[in-house]
Amino acid sequence: MAFSISGLSLPSILRYKSSILPRKPRFPSFSVRSSNDVSGEIGSGGDGSESAKRPKRLSEQSSWEAKDSEGKDYLYRLGSEADNMNIAVGARAGVIDDVFAGNFLGKDSDIVFDYRQKVTRTFEHIQGDYYIAPTFMDKVVCHLVKNFIVHLLDVKVPLILGVWGGKGQGKSFQTELIFQAMGVEPVIMSAGELESERAGEPGKLIRERYRTASQVVQNQGKMSCLMINDIDAGIGRFGQTQVTVNNQIVSGTLMNLADNPTRVSIGQDWREADILHRIPIILTGNDFSTIYAPLIRDGRMEKFYWQPNREDIVNIVHRMYEKDGISRAQVVDIVNTFPNQALDFYGALRSRTYDSAISKWVDDIGGVEKLGEKLLRRRKSEKLPTFTPPEQTLEALLKAGYSLVKEQQLIMETKLSKEYMKNMDD
Repeated sequence: MAFSISGLSLPSILRYKSSILPRKPRFPSFSVRSSNDVSGEIGSGGDGSESAKRPKRLSEQSSWEAKDSEGKDYLYRLGSEADNMNIAVGARAGVIDDVFAGNFLGKDSDIVFDYRQKVTRTFEHIQGDYYIAPTFMDKVVCHLVKNFIVHLLDVKVPLILGVWGGKGQGKSFQTELIFQAMGVEPVIMSAGELESERAGEPGKLIRERYRTASQVVQNQGKMSCLMINDIDAGIGRFGQTQVTVNNQIVSGTLMNLADNPTRVSIGQDWREADILHRIPIILTGNDFSTIYAPLIRDGRMEKFYWQPNREDIVNIVHRMYEKDGISRAQVVDIVNTFPNQALDFYGALRSRTYDSAISKWVDDIGGVEKLGEKLLRRRKSEKLPTFTPPEQTLEALLKAGYSLVKEQQLIMETKLSKEYMKNMDD
């Protein structure tokens, strides 16, 4: 039998050929193909080798396994966009789908360890010989030790130490220096993590971080603690500021931790064997009178007001300038010239003296027009000009200090908000 196929397009020929070839019985399948795709299985009456190569599908009609432009199916995208990231188990091949276990970390990858390493803090970045105030160190060390040996003491030990005082007095930095000296690997949070668009998330985060610190003690054999910086900025009440549900939950979570430090749940069922190590908590802030009163009561929180005296300030600043060749007598002159300043003011003096040297270095690399090219887009073999730090002198530090004081006075005296809002109250 002969057929005339002149004038027919290639897809028409293939459809005609498929209609006359014998077919093996099979279940109907539905697929979407491009009109230009002629290499697919149009008449699968052959040996079925191509269909055997295709991965097994849950259903021929299911859209859950439909691939996107990157080759990812709907289930993969749904999991990657979900908020619930289960980090309580490791990823072992054969136990968790390979899509989630992956091969880039090997067949057995402990994602819990990776998470823990990101949350905890080490202090290798702190280089140099810094001064730690004896009073500050005694208070922090005593609080940590009391909580770790509470089972040996016949007294009630507060779980929380609240370190408060003026701005820029080195509360957080002094605490980190103590952690470095003691070999403590803490979990550090900030006030910015105490609010969320989802109710209950900050409270859950605190409990997760607390349990992480407990895992550091249990699994690594290191001392750990939970530290939250600027707590009053997160849950303090200032004037007419609105109190949110998360503010209340954070306060309630910290109170519950202080009352039950070894039984902490993050939503799972209670287990009798789920007993945590007692982890001390350190909070820093400027004004604890803005915090919910039952949280800061005696028995839950031990308060420590940090106001460095003159001797502490001289020792800290001298240790800061010692490597620059500034003598102790010159440091005393600087402190006498600028009294009633916070500790960070004297650190800002040294930073301000670098301004002229940095301006000269910018000119050496070709000016401001070449900054982006030289700093970010230079070749690997191309080196930047050597930066020469300025020589620190008493005159240069005093000049920088007067400049900083002038800026402080301008902010306090020139209140442009009153110019822009005439009806603003004092």
